[in-house]
Amino acid sequence: MVIELAGRDRLVRGGKIPSERLHGEALLFVTASNQSRAVEKILPVLTEAETDIYKRGRNAKARAPKSASVTDYRRATGFECLFGYLYLLGEQERIRELFDTAFGDT
Repeated sequence: MVIELAGRDRLVRGGKIPSERLHGEALLFVTASNQSRAVEKILPVLTEAETDIYKRGRNAKARAPKSASVTDYRRATGFECLFGYLYLLGEQERIRELFDTAFGDT
């Protein structure tokens, strides 16, 4: 949920986007494969505490859905855990910074 909200925020901040496209575009940020690629981009800039939360959040024993590889799914769960953690801390600016790093080319 935090990832989708951050995606919508980014899309709206980026300029005018028709409301009928907003939902579809925001969903691109919540796929396991896209989140897995995003992890590659943010890992170098995470603090030690953020890296620990990411690693602890990876779902080691769950089965991946048919639409994602096990690796992508595990990385995506860690990614979502990190953003949820930052949200609970009220770190909106850090969420925006990491999200822009993760999806800056999107």
